[in-house]
Amino acid sequence: MTQSPTTQDTSSGSQRSVPKPVFTDAEAGAREFPDSSSNARHYNYYKPAKRKQTLYEDTTVEVQPDPRHYLAQGWIYGFANGEGGYPLHWTKLKAWGVDEPEPQRGIGTGGLPVENWPAHGWHEFRDPNEEWEQSLYRYNANVVRQLTQNIENARNAKAFELWNPNWIRFVERNVGAWMHIEHILGLYVFASNERSAPTNMHNTALAANSTRKIRFAQDLALYNLTLSEEIDGFDGTAHLDAWDNAPEWQGARRMTEALTAVQDDWGEAIFAANCVFEPLVGELFRSNLVMQSAATNGDYVTPTVMGAGEFDYAQRDLRWSIACFAPLTQDREFADHNRELMGGWLRTYVPQALEAARTMQPMWSQSDSKPPTFEDSLDRAKNRFAGICSDLGLDVPEELKQ
Repeated sequence: MTQSPTTQDTSSGSQRSVPKPVFTDAEAGAREFPDSSSNARHYNYYKPAKRKQTLYEDTTVEVQPDPRHYLAQGWIYGFANGEGGYPLHWTKLKAWGVDEPEPQRGIGTGGLPVENWPAHGWHEFRDPNEEWEQSLYRYNANVVRQLTQNIENARNAKAFELWNPNWIRFVERNVGAWMHIEHILGLYVFASNERSAPTNMHNTALAANSTRKIRFAQDLALYNLTLSEEIDGFDGTAHLDAWDNAPEWQGARRMTEALTAVQDDWGEAIFAANCVFEPLVGELFRSNLVMQSAATNGDYVTPTVMGAGEFDYAQRDLRWSIACFAPLTQDREFADHNRELMGGWLRTYVPQALEAARTMQPMWSQSDSKPPTFEDSLDRAKNRFAGICSDLGLDVPEELKQ
C-alpha cells in the first residue's frame, strides 16, 4: 500500500498533508482464489456422489478428518492406549484400501503426495436420506407435530370411547411394551455405536437413526399418558408388567438386550438390529399385528402413532443400512470376506429373531377383532426379510425355513 502526497481539509479551508490509502494488492488476503468469491457455496475437496454437490455432502463428507484419506499430518488426537481417531478394527468388516500402509510422515515430508489413500472404500458411503443437523430436526419436528394433531383431534372427537374393551387391555400392555424396545435400541445400540464408525457419513447416519428411535419411544410414552387421561380404567403402568413378566415378550426382550451386548463391532450391532431384528420382529409386530388389528377394534389413532415408527424404519433406517452394507458385499478387495462375515451374523441372529417372533404368537388372539393369522403375518415378514437379503447381495439363510 502506498500513500498519495496531500489532500485538502475543506471544512477549515486550510491545506493539510493527509495520507490517502491506495491499495496495490500486495496486502495479505488480496489474492482471489476460485473458492473465495461470494458466489462459491460448495467445497471441492471431495468427489460428490452425483454430478452436483448437495448441501448434505457439504455439511457431512470429510468433516471428520481422516489421515487415511486426506489428513496428511496425522491424527491430532488419540486415546490413552495409543490409538488415534477412528480405528478400523472397531468392526470386522473391511472396505478396499484398509490393508494399504498409512502415508509416510515426518518433519519436512509434507505428508508426501499420496495417490491411493488407504481405507478409501469407507469414504464412498453416502446416506440416501441425506440426513444432517438441520434436516434431522425438521423431520422429527414434523413427525411430532403431525402426531400431536392426530391425537388432539381424536380427543376432541371422543374417539377413544369407541375402543373395544379387550383392545384397551391390548394397547396398555403391548403397545406400551414396544416403547422399551425402541428406547433400548435407540440409546444402547445406535447411540452407543455412533462414535465407532470410520467416517463422518456413517456416524451421522447412526446418530440420525438413534434420534428417530428415541423420538419414537417418547411418542409411545406420551401416547400412553394421553390414554391414561382419556380412557377410564386404562392402566398406564401395565406395560411394565408385560415387559418384565409376560411370556410373549421375553423372546423379543432377550434378543433386544443381546444386541446391546455386541462387543467391539459396530457393524455387527447395526446389521443385526436393522437388517434382522427389525424386519422379522419389528415390522411383524408394528405392521402385521397392531396396524392390522386397530381399525376393526374401533381404533384409528394408534396406527398413526405406530405408522410414524414404521415409516422411520422402512423409508429411512433400512435405506441407509442397505446403502452402508450392500457395497461391502461387492467390494473390490474384500467382497468374499464381508459376505462370509455377514453370512455368519445371519446364522447367529436369524434363529434368535424367529424365536422371538414365535414367542409373540399369543398376542394375535388377545383382541376381539382378530388380525390375519400369525402364520400369514410371519410369512410376510419372512418374505420381506428375504428381499432385504437380496438387496444386500447375501444368500437367504437356511434358518429362515424354521
